[in-house]
Amino acid sequence: MTRSDLVEELAARFGQLTQRDAEFAVKAILDAMNDALVRGHRIEIRGFGSFAINRRPPRMGRNPRSGESVAIPEKKVPHFKPGKALREAVDTRTALLEGQHKA
Repeated sequence: MTRSDLVEELAARFGQLTQRDAEFAVKAILDAMNDALVRGHRIEIRGFGSFAINRRPPRMGRNPRSGESVAIPEKKVPHFKPGKALREAVDTRTALLEGQHKA
């Protein structure tokens, strides 16, 4: 699902929202999540999952072309951990869909 798919789904589910309003709503939510992660905050959406920032420590790597050692600096990367309800829903629905395709 892409961002535009999400906008279309939101506009379709809520008839009072125009396509433009749905686009603004999706943008506002994603911007708020982005800002929270940049500030180092954790985002928790019950029933869906949580987003947090993980620290990757500095390390030594290798340039695959020359084979020489390269220092890779520390990085902070976003991490998503699905909630229990999402994990169970994906597992159940995936199993149902696989069963339908085999029949």
